[in-house]
Amino acid sequence: MYEILIVGGGPAGLTAAIYAARAGKHVAVLERGSTGGQIISAPLVENYPGIPSVSGTELARQMTEQACTFGAEIVYTEAVGLEKTPAGFRVLCMDGVREAKAVILALGITREKLYPGEAEFLGRGVSYCVTCDGMLYRGKKVCVVGFTSDAAEEAELLRTMGCEVEQFTTRTAKYAVLGEERVRALSVNGEEHACEAVFILRPAAAPDTLLSGLAMDGVHVAVDKATMKTSVEGVFAAGDCTGKPYQIAKAVGDGNIAALSAAQYIEERNRETK
Repeated sequence: MYEILIVGGGPAGLTAAIYAARAGKHVAVLERGSTGGQIISAPLVENYPGIPSVSGTELARQMTEQACTFGAEIVYTEAVGLEKTPAGFRVLCMDGVREAKAVILALGITREKLYPGEAEFLGRGVSYCVTCDGMLYRGKKVCVVGFTSDAAEEAELLRTMGCEVEQFTTRTAKYAVLGEERVRALSVNGEEHACEAVFILRPAAAPDTLLSGLAMDGVHVAVDKATMKTSVEGVFAAGDCTGKPYQIAKAVGDGNIAALSAAQYIEERNRETK
């Protein structure tokens, strides 16, 4: 079990990893793509204090290297769910399950709205993880709404599991999940496609779809700015997912606070259990 798992490897997540590792905690960063987040698309960064001019890729490389130097692990996987347990948290990933005493969400910002019925049927036929839930629908009809680079592979994986798969890849279509107690169909531009599950594969998931009960402030995770605590005990958040301004300097500051708060939370829990 890790002490701290950080979901997201942008500037906020990497800073949190640096400070958590320096605090002596067993920490890992879960990142689905390349570390650095959106900054790797910037050809030139000129507003980061102390570094007058650097490419986003190089800045990300240096942050990642620094986190690893202090002992943080970088795990290239996608977190698709988060569950609270008596010992801490279970983080459901595309390649399995990882456990931690505390979690820091550094997810960046997702601007995609949920489809009608998506939140309502989450866990009752709506899933974001083929590896986690695919076998539950063996021998059944499922729909895949997929916009990630590996969506076709995920759909094929469902077929190898014995599912009958209908796949949709058009972003501009109007999707809605239909059902009563559980999913019964996916509506695509008003046409119903009967199914028992809908797998929605986006480049990023909204934070409150990862963790039930997570309070939001619009599209942002609601936090106590002094500690970066969320509404769920043991979960902290940092960076763009907590609100504007969407700037590296702000993300780095958030990551620092979140890491120190998470480390203090673990130490307090350890004292309580002695």
